[in-house]
Amino acid sequence: MSRPRVVIVGAGFAGYQTARTLSRLTRNKADIVLLNPTDYFLYLPLLPQVAAGVLEPRRVTVSLTGTLPGVRLVLGEADDIDLEARTVHYTDPEGDGGTLSYDRLVLAVGSVNKLLPVPGVAEHAHGFRGLPEALYLRDHVTRQIELAAAADDFKNCSARCTFVVVGAGYTGTEVAAQGQLFTDQLVRRQPLREGLRPRWLLLDIAPRVLPELDERLSTTADRVLRERGVDVRTGTSVEEATSTGVRLSDGEFVDTRTLVWCVGVRPDPLVAGIGRPMERGRLLVDPYLQVPGHPEVFACGDAAAVPDLEKPGEYTAMTAQHAWRHGKVAGHNVAASFGVGTRRAYRHRDLGFVVDLGGVKAAANPLGVPLPGPLAGVVTRGYHLAAMPGNRVRVAADWILDAVLPRQGVQLGLVRSWSVPLESASPELARVAGGPEKRVAAANGAATPAGSGPGSPGASAARTSAVRDPGNRPVPTSDDHTVRDPSRPGTDADKPAAPGPLRPVEGES
Repeated sequence: MSRPRVVIVGAGFAGYQTARTLSRLTRNKADIVLLNPTDYFLYLPLLPQVAAGVLEPRRVTVSLTGTLPGVRLVLGEADDIDLEARTVHYTDPEGDGGTLSYDRLVLAVGSVNKLLPVPGVAEHAHGFRGLPEALYLRDHVTRQIELAAAADDFKNCSARCTFVVVGAGYTGTEVAAQGQLFTDQLVRRQPLREGLRPRWLLLDIAPRVLPELDERLSTTADRVLRERGVDVRTGTSVEEATSTGVRLSDGEFVDTRTLVWCVGVRPDPLVAGIGRPMERGRLLVDPYLQVPGHPEVFACGDAAAVPDLEKPGEYTAMTAQHAWRHGKVAGHNVAASFGVGTRRAYRHRDLGFVVDLGGVKAAANPLGVPLPGPLAGVVTRGYHLAAMPGNRVRVAADWILDAVLPRQGVQLGLVRSWSVPLESASPELARVAGGPEKRVAAANGAATPAGSGPGSPGASAARTSAVRDPGNRPVPTSDDHTVRDPSRPGTDADKPAAPGPLRPVEGES
């Protein structure tokens, strides 16, 4: 009798934990296949520290093949799922297609940047969901400080050392907190014009930072940010992004070359194409994480609307904490579906939250107990070390080195602005010149509209044009050789000089 095949789509928090749990429970009684665009699991909570130069990129990536024994990795991105034929079609990193059949399917495709209909944002902002975006931001911020230090014009200098972060949730708050420390260190070695220092703005339409958390954590984070010099503006949003800055909802125009978009996430659009009931973009499942009408299909993580049994009528939030625990339950229930153990409904208990604010500062309430000062920082870093499935010694070593040595303020230029467009459905992958997107577009007989390259008018429409891959998901297209206006936010030195094989560093997410 052949072993049942389980295909897991996605290796984020939910997918990785599903694979790990299933591997441990089945002990080679099932053929487990993990489909993912990269060969690593990204520990997303520490990504702001990569952008700020605290951690090296590989520290937050955990090898899938090295930590998931008995799991076969297939590199690729799912683009079509046929529930009736029980197949998953995917495209590999070189643009070739393949098909996987399954007896059980686990959809754990996660989420992508949330877009809002704000003029200019798609062209001028960058998200913060993957390693390429963090690497780009690290280079970009370093470059802006270097250019500001050399600028003769006061206004130009001020604009280059002004950084705007939109969204005061977990990610935006940590990016602003870490970013202020990073740029303060950079200017110690490259002083700016007299009277200037790096300025970080953190904007959110909500009445307070971290609006989804306990108010005491919010108050702590707000105080730390303001003491550090971050300009926190609640009840404020961006009405327009232009080539020279952003216009705020209060009418002020802020000159800047940097706009970081952290307004939240939306479920991966793949799940919307399988034709099953949805809840605000998420695939509806029962408490056992199974898709109604298809008991062989499970969904978990950000792409699944999982009933919250602790709050009847509601669904669990799109957080890493829930995704990690979804994965564990999904692994148990998939194993139970072919006779290994018993299935269980998803229930959760709030374990508290931690927010790393850089240095020794943090906001934390483990098990609901709010912690003060440096103790919160110790607990926060201890939590991350305990939660990471690998690289703990390397991460701890980087933290120690950062505490005693100055950070390296250099830009490598390996990830360019056009490689990490905001509206990408694949933030874990950086675009490459002549990459699979172009080959898929050519195979479909589509041409890139003239003047629709990154940074040009109509670029947003061009990136989500009618070119589609075999799964009917939009394949963004762009003119990789368009020379961009160096005054635009996020575009300095971000144009490829030739159509050669420019690639990001290994470990991008």
